Amino acid sequence: MQRSDGLHEMGYPKWQLVLCLLLVYSMLYLSLFKGVKSSGKVVWATATLPYVVLTILLIRGLMLPGAIGGIVYYLKPELGRLTDTQVWVDAAVQIFYSVGAGFGVHLSYASYNTFHNNCLRDCLVTTAVNCFTSFFSGFVIFTYLGFMSHKQGIPISSVATEGPGLVFQVYPEAVATLPGSNFWSMLFFFMLIMLGLDSAMGGMECVITGLMDEFHSFFHGRRFAREIFTLGAATVSFSVALINVTPGGIYMFHLFDTYSAGISLLCSALFEAIAVSWFYGLERFSEDVQAMLGKKPGMYWRICWKFISPTFIIGVVMFGLLYQQPLKYMEYNYPSWAEWIGWTLALSSILMIPLVAVISIIQTPGTFKERIAINITPPEEHESIQQTHNVSRFRCRHWLYV
Repeated sequence: MQRSDGLHEMGYPKWQLVLCLLLVYSMLYLSLFKGVKSSGKVVWATATLPYVVLTILLIRGLMLPGAIGGIVYYLKPELGRLTDTQVWVDAAVQIFYSVGAGFGVHLSYASYNTFHNNCLRDCLVTTAVNCFTSFFSGFVIFTYLGFMSHKQGIPISSVATEGPGLVFQVYPEAVATLPGSNFWSMLFFFMLIMLGLDSAMGGMECVITGLMDEFHSFFHGRRFAREIFTLGAATVSFSVALINVTPGGIYMFHLFDTYSAGISLLCSALFEAIAVSWFYGLERFSEDVQAMLGKKPGMYWRICWKFISPTFIIGVVMFGLLYQQPLKYMEYNYPSWAEWIGWTLALSSILMIPLVAVISIIQTPGTFKERIAINITPPEEHESIQQTHNVSRFRCRHWLYV
């Protein structure tokens, strides 16, 4: 990997990795430049083929000596770890990351749905498939870890590593020991490419759709606006990603991965839950769901949205902050200035939400009370507020409704 000794030795981008990165972003552009017309076709391959590959790898892995030991290790619970707060934080971040909650990807894709699309069914299917995929892929990973443990004569805990090292070092090493290793390695990395494209497509589509919707008047009517803007977004992303293909890039990647998809992701989901359930109003939101699906959400869903979800997220965030551990990658301990950079990255997304809210309140005309009322009320009620000063969101019913 030609890895450097730390962030103080970043070095220059490796041309081999730059070409690979360029190929990836070229594939992303070709998948997204026509919007869902192009990405909708690509996702049939990127979302389904990995299951075929995982099944093939699992069948082959079960034939290896030590595979059963790996599966037993995978399924055997360590109940003592439940007292470790970091385990709960990591679990929450993982499920948020794998489901995509807080990223805005679901909102971007949902904007292309019909009004009466069954979003409840989509939600249940998505979360069920996500949990099944995580559980199923664990079997695939630990069959090969059990094989490596059996072959090297060391405990599985010594074979398994966290982070990208498991995917790019341990697992390929295990596959390379098999007969016909070239075929199995090709199959494995083909699956990684499909999964990576699928994840990256969602994130980039979210950015492109969000900005084009926000500045609709600028893009509307311009020829090839989608194609040109997608090219610009891909170019900027490619330029930023170049730092990750330097000799010290893995340390920067781990820093990004820790802070950009950790506390900031949970805070994003927290702001969203509070905005919908409390400010927009659970009663109004339930009426919207009824208009779409024909029935209001049950008491269970309403209690979760208004109380359980925000409380759980706040608890996870607080424990994560109180019991935070020093950042390290393998044997490398990050300097304190690197963690300051990480927190700057995290806060750049967290603080953007309240900052935009404050700016919107300042720019809204009227008294302070009218400004608050208008900014927490749907646009169709703004005229009524200005004329009658009747604000439904200032009533106790709005805040106490469950």
